[in-house]
Amino acid sequence: MTVRTLLTGIILGESPRWHDGRLWLCDWGAGEIIAVSLDGGSEVMARVAAFPFCIDWLPDGTLLAVAGSDRALLRQEPDGTLAPYADLSGLCDRPWNEIAADGRGNAYVNCVGYDMMAGEQPASGILALVAGDGTLRQVAEDLLFPNGMALTPDGSMLIVAESHAGRLTAFDIGLDGGLTGRRVWADLGRAAPDGICVDAEGAVWYADVPNQRCVRVRQGGEVLQSVDLDRGCFSCALGGADGRTLFMTAARWAGPDGVANQSPTGLLLTADAPAPGI
Repeated sequence: MTVRTLLTGIILGESPRWHDGRLWLCDWGAGEIIAVSLDGGSEVMARVAAFPFCIDWLPDGTLLAVAGSDRALLRQEPDGTLAPYADLSGLCDRPWNEIAADGRGNAYVNCVGYDMMAGEQPASGILALVAGDGTLRQVAEDLLFPNGMALTPDGSMLIVAESHAGRLTAFDIGLDGGLTGRRVWADLGRAAPDGICVDAEGAVWYADVPNQRCVRVRQGGEVLQSVDLDRGCFSCALGGADGRTLFMTAARWAGPDGVANQSPTGLLLTADAPAPGI
């Protein structure tokens, strides 16, 4: 697959999402939410003074942002400012990470379970549901570094990347948003899955930082495609005019101690995907 560079100058890009004709991403190093057009033009849409932070949209178009180190879920107001949406600290007092919103107004968010940036020893994390009515509850536990999350096309299943377990874990979504039927969707061996996305054929793309690649797998773990890069791949998304553009955020990982002073080695890369996004 031919890899093209769409944007340079990013410090650490994460949480890419195709929305309203542009690719949005979070630059964790700069504290910026950036929207990028297909011609490479970029615009800062908001700033978040937290690490990490990730984004997704509710069905009504409201942008939500997880402010990880603040243990908070934020909502973008019509004037562009970010306001509190949910206090996450009561469920987990360690940094929160990724978010996936469904078509019913629910938002799934996960907490890593330990503070990697502070040098804490690994511990299991949790997954929580912030319902459309504002209620908050834990819906899963004992996740080994929960990272990227994605919903299947019919909205019936949530897939979570467990970076420290080398696997993708699936849950069935109930009518109340609760999760049941936990199972291994794909054992990825020595991979460390980070951000993920699902395509219209039900396959999952996962980013892999230590192995410097983005990989497409089907349920069970069979590798369908693999895109090798020259630096760590942190996350991925499908989008573009026909949904068949694979967007990848990549950077040279300097480790927890080097993030604060990391140079802008981050790139937003693209490649043609065999199946469109959902």
